[in-house]
Formats: sequence, C-alpha cells, structure tokens
Amino acid sequence: MFWKKSARVSTDQKTIDHILGRAVASVIPRDLAQKKLASGERLRVYLGIDPTGAKLHLGHSVPLRKLKALSEAGHQVIFLVGSFTAMIGDPTGRDTAREPLTTAQVEENFQTYKKQAQKILDFSKVEVRYNAEWLAPLTLEGLVKIASNFTVGQMIEREMFDRRLKEGKPISLHEFLYPLMVGYDSVMLYVDCELGGSDQEFNMLAGRTLQKAFGKREKFVLTTRLIEGTDGRKMSKTYDNCVYIEDSPTDMYGKLMSIHDNLIAEYFECATEVPMDEVTKISSALTDGSLHPKDAKMRLAKEIVSLYHGKSLADKAEANFVSTFSKGEVPKDVSEIHIQDSLKISDLVEAKIISSNTEARRLLEDGAIRIAGTDEKITDLATVSNGTTLRVGKHRFVKIVSK
Repeated sequence: MFWKKSARVSTDQKTIDHILGRAVASVIPRDLAQKKLASGERLRVYLGIDPTGAKLHLGHSVPLRKLKALSEAGHQVIFLVGSFTAMIGDPTGRDTAREPLTTAQVEENFQTYKKQAQKILDFSKVEVRYNAEWLAPLTLEGLVKIASNFTVGQMIEREMFDRRLKEGKPISLHEFLYPLMVGYDSVMLYVDCELGGSDQEFNMLAGRTLQKAFGKREKFVLTTRLIEGTDGRKMSKTYDNCVYIEDSPTDMYGKLMSIHDNLIAEYFECATEVPMDEVTKISSALTDGSLHPKDAKMRLAKEIVSLYHGKSLADKAEANFVSTFSKGEVPKDVSEIHIQDSLKISDLVEAKIISSNTEARRLLEDGAIRIAGTDEKITDLATVSNGTTLRVGKHRFVKIVSK
C-alpha cells in the first residue's frame, strides 16, 4: 500500500493541535506525528480493541472520539477487532491471567460493541479488520522471528508482571506473547499511527519496534487519557463506577452529577465536544471559585447526555434531577419490578437496577437502599411491600409491584 494525496486532508495547525492535544496522554515521537499530520498525506490510523465485554463506558469513548477526529481530518481510519488476541487475553493491568474468549464470544461482543460505538463513530467511513486474518495462519517460524526482537527483561519490567513476580503469582508464557501479537498488527496494517488508551502504551510501542524490524514505515503512537469513574478510581466495571454509553438519560445524568469535583474539567475535555477554549475557561472559573461545581456538573451532564440521547431527553433528565434531588420529589417515570412473592436480590439484578448480587449486598450493608422520599433504610428486601418505590443508591428508583 502507498500513501495517497487527498484534498480532503486537513493540515490546519489548529486541527493538528486538537488531535495531538485534547484528551491526549502522550505522543511518541511527537516530532514525527507533527510532520506526518502536516504533510498533507492521507495517513493510515488504527485503533485496536479486544471485545472482551459487551458494555462500553465513557472511558472507552475517549480513543473512539480521537479516531473520529482523525477521520474528520481526512485520514483513513481502521477499527481493528482483536479476534485472535482476545483469545489470548490482554494481561495489561491484570493481577491474574485474563480468561481467553472463544471466536463466537468475540464476534457476539463486537456486534454489541459496534452498536454502541456507532453513537460516536460513523462506521460507513471506517475500515473494519480482524487480526485473526494474519495471526491465525502465523507459523512457528514467523512467531520466532517476531519474538527475536524482544527480550525477557523487557517483558518482566512491565509493572503488572513485576508486581505479580514479587507477589509470587504465576505469569503464563502466552501473556508474554500478547504484546508481540498486537505489535505485529501494525506491521500487517502498514500504518502511520496507532492510538489507544495510555495503559496500552507498551503494546503499542511493540508495534513501532516490529515495523522497524520488518522494514515498514515508521508510525507514531498516540495514547489517550484514562478517565476516573464516579468514585475517583479508574473507571471499571469491577468498581461499579462506570458511566455507560447505554445508560438511560436519567441514570447517566445522575451518575455524572455524583462525580468528584476535581474530575469536572477532565470530563469536559475527554468526554464532551465543548470547544477547548471554553473548557479552559470552565476549569479556570472552577479554580477561582466564580463557577460553582454543581452548576458546572449540570452543564457537563447535559452535554454528555445530549451526545448519546439527544437534547430533548437531556432536558428531561435535567428537569428530573432538579425535581428529585433539589426538591426531594420522586421521579414521575419510575421503572417497575413485578415480583411473584417477596422482593429478592435476583429481582433487582434481572431488572438491571443493580449490576450484581455483590453490589446489592454492598448497598444493603451501606444503607443505600431506602424508601423513596424518606430516610428509611431497607436492610431486608423481603420486607418491602407492594407499591413501594425504592431509591437505590443516589439516582436509581424502582417501584415494586406484586403480580
């Protein structure tokens, strides 16, 4: 494949600064990135994902928005599905080996992933590839050639491997192979740029090493920032602190209103389309106290809900929040759970009011399940009577109806 001139490619420095600056953790090497983006050539850029789960949260949206920005600047963007690497399991950030997926699981997860990602990315303008195309037929000779470009020392220097060694936890050999396989994707896709979350930097740089070893063009790596969840920790399903792209407008708005004040500016930069000069003003106003955090959060919540659900539903979510939390009222549109006998944890989980049995038990222990409009805490779900509306956590409401 060869570079192609395209009149549609933007070389405007403001556009380049936006690509290399907004929500970006690092650009390696930056001078190469600047040179390539200013060249007028249509670059080949890719984002690789292993569809290990079915739900996308705002953290996933950050690299997706960066891929969108590159597409809008006229570059050729590639969405790479780790159909083979997902069957290995990415060890990044793991204290134990990740459970590999089957081919059927990968495809099922990707279709769900794509449905959600389409809220951000226009897939009619995106080339979708699967890395099983070149990794599945890879021979042992080919694998040895790839592996010869890395040392064991490079692998065990990775923070999570180093930690697991010190803690006496096992590291499977296939986990060392993961960054090699991901790096080989860059060789086969013949790209100018790879982007992904900052936790993927090691894997992405492995691609730079292999492109040089295989005599391919040099790529630059662009890593996007990892945003923290509603409790201030890394956004993760494990911590039950995610704002999911498919959350209802009411839930999404409520979750965003509960984030820590010090995350407001970060969310504006990483998860909205508010112009950066305005984001800078918001950040300054929060710092000097001329803007109240609650007002900033309401603007933030409305911006994000509008992106995924439209302005009309965002307006309704805001009105619902004001009436519920500022005036102490119960929302008008409350979902219902129809139960046979007494209310059980499984009823809340099946209705997707609560994500897991573990979360339900934690909420009960913390006194976070109450009768709506009162301070009465529920400690035993079986005591909840027919027609009762419960407030679950800070922003979830459900009415219990006997069949």
